[in-house]
Amino acid sequence: MRFDVITLFPQQFRILSDEGVVARALNRGIAELHLWNPRDYASDPHRRVDDRPYGGGPGMVMLFEPLAAAIAAARAAAPQAQVAYLSPQGQPLDQAAINALAQAPGWILLAGRYEGIDERVLEQYVDQEWSIGDYVLSGGELPAMVVMDAIIRLLPGALGHARSACEDSHMSGLLDCPHFSRPEVINGQRVPEVLLSGDHGAIARWRHQQALGRTWLRRPDLLARTTLENPLDKQEQQLLRDFIQARPGAAPDSGEIDP
Repeated sequence: MRFDVITLFPQQFRILSDEGVVARALNRGIAELHLWNPRDYASDPHRRVDDRPYGGGPGMVMLFEPLAAAIAAARAAAPQAQVAYLSPQGQPLDQAAINALAQAPGWILLAGRYEGIDERVLEQYVDQEWSIGDYVLSGGELPAMVVMDAIIRLLPGALGHARSACEDSHMSGLLDCPHFSRPEVINGQRVPEVLLSGDHGAIARWRHQQALGRTWLRRPDLLARTTLENPLDKQEQQLLRDFIQARPGAAPDSGEIDP
């Protein structure tokens, strides 16, 4: 998959090519990263890319012409890619959205700065607007890197084990189960016995129960949404009920599961 990023700070993206999952994917040709600096497309001698907003107010606004020219250059190089603007006003991204985005041949990611970009860029050039959360950052570079990482790890061959991404939090609508490694005992706390049993069926049931229970504890909203779309079967209901009843101070089992 090809990523073309339009950014005033292309040097920030070096971290992606230096180490980690994304770096390996780039080195193996599983993904491509191309950077476009709007400053290279500014027409004035000072290579100006921002100016004061009409109507007054604090901050600066990224100018239309350098952004439009950079987007046009990226589109010429990647004609099948859509343009996505990273913005707190965009569509919130969750795992289901990332899964869908990973099916595209590529994306042109527009990283804004300052107070934002000229609205006419959005109206004339941007196909989608994405948000990674309800908060404001200094620019769109970090969100662009987050989106790239989330997509690239889903691409075939990007991870060391093909099942790794499938078992992550949110992939099934639930949070991931707890994980343990060596040593067997740390500060008196032991690894759960079931994980040492060698009984793969029992381990799978325990992990699924822990995923259900952890989602019930930490993200009841996520569990409610997941169960609305795919209701728990009788076995899953019992696994969750047993998890809840095993908690300290649990009330007597009412037979009801209320996420």
